[in-house]
Amino acid sequence: MHDHRRLGRELELFDTDPLMGAGLPYWLPDGAIVRHTLEEYVRDLERRAGYRHVYSPVLAKRELYEISGHWAHYGEDMFPPMAMGGEQVVLRPSLCPHHALIYRSRARGHRELPLRIAELGGMYRAEPSGVLGGLTRVRAIQLNDAHIFCTPGQVAAETAGALELIGHAHAAMGIRPARYRLSLPGPGGKYVAGAGMWRRAAAVLTEVLDGLGLAYDAVEGEAAFYGPKIDVQIADPAGREATLSTVQADFHQPERFDLRYTGPDGARHRPVMVHRSVIGSLERAVAHLLEAHGGAFPAWLAPTQVVVLPISDAEREAAGRLLERCLDQGLRARISGPDRGGLAARVRRERLVPYQAVIGPREAAGEEVALRLRDGRRLPARPCEEMLARIARLVGTHTTNLWDIPA
Repeated sequence: MHDHRRLGRELELFDTDPLMGAGLPYWLPDGAIVRHTLEEYVRDLERRAGYRHVYSPVLAKRELYEISGHWAHYGEDMFPPMAMGGEQVVLRPSLCPHHALIYRSRARGHRELPLRIAELGGMYRAEPSGVLGGLTRVRAIQLNDAHIFCTPGQVAAETAGALELIGHAHAAMGIRPARYRLSLPGPGGKYVAGAGMWRRAAAVLTEVLDGLGLAYDAVEGEAAFYGPKIDVQIADPAGREATLSTVQADFHQPERFDLRYTGPDGARHRPVMVHRSVIGSLERAVAHLLEAHGGAFPAWLAPTQVVVLPISDAEREAAGRLLERCLDQGLRARISGPDRGGLAARVRRERLVPYQAVIGPREAAGEEVALRLRDGRRLPARPCEEMLARIARLVGTHTTNLWDIPA
């Protein structure tokens, strides 16, 4: 059973320090590579799906969260406000109020909708110390977030599109959801009022799940305070569930912020706000990837994709040339030379690297490389350029395959 906290430290991906505080891990160089690669992947995925990316500040006036409803319904999970120039500013617990302000920064017409606004942004939650652990529950969160402003008639299609993006990302990451959950309100005062609004939102999410043929469990008490949601659940090796990806239908905040668009009839109409996150927080995503793969990330995500293994000092020059070719192909590579032990010992030490490029006297003389794959396969010596071009192509397709190129 893999524990991401142990693996993350053994592989030097992340760590913590008491002076930074609980729930505030820092990323080491190899962990930063994994995080950055995930960020670039999801940004490109979103860009191709018609999202426009923005940046917004992590601070805002307390009044913003009073309007959104966070202060009344989510205040106990927020950090205390800070006094500044006679005003109170707050570390944001969510990005949605900021994106609502971006939407209303100018007049909108129906031809602009759906408007898909995405951001990889920081948010902060005052999690109790007793629930903090590794990367799964933290206080500083980097969230892959987006908000789709659309007409009521577009909500179902946008929700289905978001679930399709989630499926693409999960396949590329090599993970499978434990289940889909339709998260509905429960008893108590944590939810905003408006029975009709809740029914409309739940109905459209149910329609999408049924239309896609996805099995799901309807669970009361798990909704966001402003609306129901579809949660894509993952499970750790012990079977404990957590939410990774989510799609939410929100009729509440567009009303609170008085969001409008001009319809084809020339009248002013209220948009619907669809919240969605494809890979969730980067912290939780990396934690789950570590546990799902035991540190053997898919090749496109691996901190080191190719390790060059010269058999002896005589092949160092050839190893250096191969390293340069790897870098020219955009591959993350390094050399593990004979000063670090015999070949067998280095192969064992580098077992999590997807591609081990062995160079002996024969390979050095012929500008070839004998490739060992992480899964144990050994490929006969081939020209360096041929091998590296294939690896680069595999990495570029974001596949979990090590050698078979997807059709």
